[in-house]
Amino acid sequence: MSEYIVSARKYRPMTFDTVVGQSSIATTLKNAILANKLAHAYLFCGPRGVGKTTCARIFAKTINCLNPREDGEACNACESCQAFNEQRSLNIHELDAASNNSVDDIRNLIDQVRIPPQIGKYKVFIIDEVHMLSTQAFNAFLKTLEEPPAHAIFILATTEKHKILPTILSRCQIYDFQRMSIENMVNHLEHVAKQEGYTYEPAALNIIAQKADGGMRDALSIFDQVVSYTGGNITYQHVIENLNVLDYDYYFRLVDYLLEKKITESLLLYNEVLSKGFEGGPFISGLASHLRDLLVSRDPQTTQLLEVSDDIRQRYAQQAQRCKVQWLYRAIRLCNDCDLAYRNSHNKRLQVELTLIEAAQATDDEPGAGRRPVRRLKPIFSLLAAAAGTAVPAVPKAPAAQAATTSSATPSPKTIVPSSGPTPAGSSPLPASAGPVKLKTVKLGSLTPSLRAHSAVPIEAEAPVADVVAEGTDRPVRQEDLTLQWQAFINTMPQAETALAQRMRIMQPALAEEGTVATITVENEEVAAMLNSLKPRLLAFLRQQLQNNSLDFAVTVAEATSQPARTYDKRQQLRHLCELNPTLISLGKTFKLELT
Repeated sequence: MSEYIVSARKYRPMTFDTVVGQSSIATTLKNAILANKLAHAYLFCGPRGVGKTTCARIFAKTINCLNPREDGEACNACESCQAFNEQRSLNIHELDAASNNSVDDIRNLIDQVRIPPQIGKYKVFIIDEVHMLSTQAFNAFLKTLEEPPAHAIFILATTEKHKILPTILSRCQIYDFQRMSIENMVNHLEHVAKQEGYTYEPAALNIIAQKADGGMRDALSIFDQVVSYTGGNITYQHVIENLNVLDYDYYFRLVDYLLEKKITESLLLYNEVLSKGFEGGPFISGLASHLRDLLVSRDPQTTQLLEVSDDIRQRYAQQAQRCKVQWLYRAIRLCNDCDLAYRNSHNKRLQVELTLIEAAQATDDEPGAGRRPVRRLKPIFSLLAAAAGTAVPAVPKAPAAQAATTSSATPSPKTIVPSSGPTPAGSSPLPASAGPVKLKTVKLGSLTPSLRAHSAVPIEAEAPVADVVAEGTDRPVRQEDLTLQWQAFINTMPQAETALAQRMRIMQPALAEEGTVATITVENEEVAAMLNSLKPRLLAFLRQQLQNNSLDFAVTVAEATSQPARTYDKRQQLRHLCELNPTLISLGKTFKLELT
């Protein structure tokens, strides 16, 4: 049985022409060799697995070749090239700075620099993970790196360029290696699969390349893992099973549900994803990426940004034509906000489910489409319950004959679900320390001009409120229904009225015994002015939702009785406490306490 060699080592490039994804760097190094313009120090930096050490070895092999070719490549036939290929060359020294990062290790390296090469022209010192050297080691290396012997060339490789001292950077030619593209990795994996005699599907190799995140070494390692799982038959289904990757089909199905506003199916699909062991964070991040791919698929000029196989690209193009750009903007915003809030959320599943509901309810014709969406929820289960014959605890709806009158009077609200629970009945929004209060009713006409000028909404004259229910069909109003619809109206208020909406959330409309007039208590006349300016809209909403044209409300201002402020010293405070609790006197005598 022959010795097994992993693909990352077996198919490691041996010439500049076989280097994958770094053509510009390979061409630069080849031209420098042909022109005999070699620097004494190079710095190769970039992500892991993109060919830094490989290019350093090829460069060291090529500059020591005894019979270089005209195109700048090594001949692979001379004694120097054969020694390199057999890993016995004395002209190439590799140092792992992660484990040899002390001053003594650098001093030993400097001693080896003084010895000239036995075969070839140069001795090449490759220092991998050079950022791991200590500050003292860097300082000891500075002089040799700046003025080495003519036969010495240093190649430093690192994944973290920012950790290297500026004095080191200024002495090197810097080459930045880029991440591998999906296309380059897929082409190389196809080459390896053909050389090994494996069967494959292009979509399967595409998934492996995406999982590798731009690193060719990672891609080859995943490739070997999948080959062991599939026995050489690399299919798309086997790859997603082995790598535990969410299938494209989940996201295509989910977007179809969202476009058709099928909220129940969307939540069930998310539950299916969770049951397979996936977390909500990667799921919502994948959904945002899927929506982004749909966005770029709408324009043929941006389709090249889509790094998927041809069959998946066709599915993206078909679904993208069904999605409007405004809806994609809003859905991407919602997913991005959910992704940011996911880590800090205590109920992570609810966070994702709310995002799916909002994405299904988002429309492309709402104000602000394309900008950050307003977070509002519409009722989703009332229609399903009504279809099943189940009684729904919601506000009764008007008959069909009355619906036309309702819609012509005022627009339907965006939501009927309050964002916070109502204030308990009978509670007062005034602080406990306000003392005895007196209530007085404030009419709009009695407000001073200054209060009118400072109101949040321009105060109009007593505008009549249109009837929203046919005459003779008024329904009795209950306190709990009034409280519910009060909170529902607050959720429909625009962003410009946020301050007033926050005040209204703590107000409690108290319904009179006759059931047609509600009283709202506020803390000052300025708030009363703002609330009265909102009266036409508020009454129209409440009358429509509660099906009662006789409903009205009055605003009252609470006035605390003025009492002169009084200051107490410590003895007076203690005396007052003792009057309230005589046990303190006996406690002080028992422990012989004195007031200091």
